[in-house]
Amino acid sequence: MAQSATRVRPSVLTDDDLAYTGPDTLAGRYLRRFWQPVCVAAELAPGQAKPVRIMSEDFTLYRGEGGAPHLVAFRCAHRGTQLSTGWVEGDCVRCFYHGWKYDHTGQCVEMPAEDPSFPPKVKIASYPTEEYLGLVFAYLGDGEPPALPRYPDFEDDGVLGTSSYVRPCNYFQNLENGLDNVHVLFVHRDAPGAESYLEQGVPRILAEETAWGLTERIVRPHHPEQRIEGGMPNVLLIPAQALGNRGVRVDFLAWRVPVDDEQHLTFNVTLARVTGDAADAYRARRRAPADNTAATAVEVGQAVLRGEQRVHDLRDHPLLINIQDTVAQLGQGTIADRAHERLGRSDAAVILLRKLWHRELRALADGRPLKQWTRFPSREPGPGGAS
Repeated sequence: MAQSATRVRPSVLTDDDLAYTGPDTLAGRYLRRFWQPVCVAAELAPGQAKPVRIMSEDFTLYRGEGGAPHLVAFRCAHRGTQLSTGWVEGDCVRCFYHGWKYDHTGQCVEMPAEDPSFPPKVKIASYPTEEYLGLVFAYLGDGEPPALPRYPDFEDDGVLGTSSYVRPCNYFQNLENGLDNVHVLFVHRDAPGAESYLEQGVPRILAEETAWGLTERIVRPHHPEQRIEGGMPNVLLIPAQALGNRGVRVDFLAWRVPVDDEQHLTFNVTLARVTGDAADAYRARRRAPADNTAATAVEVGQAVLRGEQRVHDLRDHPLLINIQDTVAQLGQGTIADRAHERLGRSDAAVILLRKLWHRELRALADGRPLKQWTRFPSREPGPGGAS
């Protein structure tokens, strides 16, 4: 996997600085000031350990036998083997190689072949974790973490869904794509439910900064104004999304989380606002077909980019929307070359997103205070830039 480029306190910030998120980069330091999802909770069983890679760093994620998730360093302090290959015992993880055992704070508590005085002297890194909305979140920054942001509107009655996928391009391309509503009329014109959206015509795009990040306003004559929220630094909230949902109101929440600079994870939370028999019918429709995997969408999308298939011939594919976005974003290159773009008025939200990021990274580089983003302005914002 690609190693993250090192960019520490550049004299002039460019759009390239938004793309690189290793621990020594400005964007990486900034993202680490916020809680990030690292796993779909249902994909981590009690007693299971697995490796995860976030922002060009490797970690060990495990769920204790009691059910609590924990995140610690990737390697054992003894001889450096991968901790996730070992065993979960209670709330601890034991190394596969020589049996060194660590608790959830990273403290070594047992070395079977060593003197009992040795374990207290060894400790590996550990990171705060919380489980919420079907996701495992971790705080990878320095110091005490801020409070984990809550989304009470996603705690309402309805059908809650969580999912994730990996896309082999830079995270910022997907982040911008979510705030680019004009692309829907072209990229997704063959998607189920797109007809009514297309009939409304090309919208006028407006964007404004908010206490949480920015709001994209989608304006069309004779139609109600739509709004999409971008939560700083890497959250997308689309209320009442109907495209592909057969008229069911589905609220959509997503995080774009770098794996490294050349691929990223998207973690999705959806809430379909249906109950009773309607909820059962919705669940039945949403059951994933056998080939409904992100890997399949990437493979098909790459075949399209090689000229071996056409998106227009895939109208009945169960992964059509994912494939369409894959083609558009991978078509920009693994890391988009923004220096040669020609942006227009329809890019208002994308332009504002970059402006906010540049402003915050410049403040971080200069050691100045950062904006304390909060979705609920009436509430006291937490420390550390939490949204």
